[in-house]
Amino acid sequence: MADSATSANRSGVNRSWTSAFGRACGVLLDTIVRWLALSRINPNVLTFMGLVVNTWAAILFGSANALTQRRMFFYAGLVIIFSGFFDLVDGQVARATNRVTRFGAFFDSVVDRYSDASQFLGLLIFYARGERFFYVVLTAFVMVSAIMVSYTRARAESLIGSCRVGFMERPERLVLVIIGALFNRMAPVLWVIAVLSTLTVIHRMRYTWTRTQDPPSAAKAGQAA
Repeated sequence: MADSATSANRSGVNRSWTSAFGRACGVLLDTIVRWLALSRINPNVLTFMGLVVNTWAAILFGSANALTQRRMFFYAGLVIIFSGFFDLVDGQVARATNRVTRFGAFFDSVVDRYSDASQFLGLLIFYARGERFFYVVLTAFVMVSAIMVSYTRARAESLIGSCRVGFMERPERLVLVIIGALFNRMAPVLWVIAVLSTLTVIHRMRYTWTRTQDPPSAAKAGQAA
């Protein structure tokens, strides 16, 4: 009984610390958003800054070599984490300043695609400089697959309204790239992204095909008429 009470107390303390940390982060983020809103900065500028920061990460990837790979990749991973700050605040600043627009959503989506491509382009340059042809091809395939994951969703939603099926969305992809960079395990990460992105594209194609077929009942009703 005493052990159970002790475990419960420890669990409660851990939850309180976690909750306190989450609240502190939320307060900090809200403060930053308010400050940015007061500065009247355009949310699209924040979105574009995310691309600039991701380009910095791409340069770190591309400038690495066999001797500096671990260090440069680690720095690139930290930079990608920092770029996430702009993804967090651009939408919140837009809402805080009443600047939410359809173009802003479009611009954010386009810039995200360039940000993703820049990271993989940096990796492609790294493998090309090291004459690792197989991984050049693999990285190019991952880059195309990442774009196709987004394209299939956008194209499907123009036809069926919603297509959120599949696992490998941008957040999951970013987490994997960060893990690969920080722990110098980019090669297996590329394999995981390649496989899961391809499965996601196939899943979305099948889902869209299913949703665009005429329902049997509607077809029968049409024949009866």
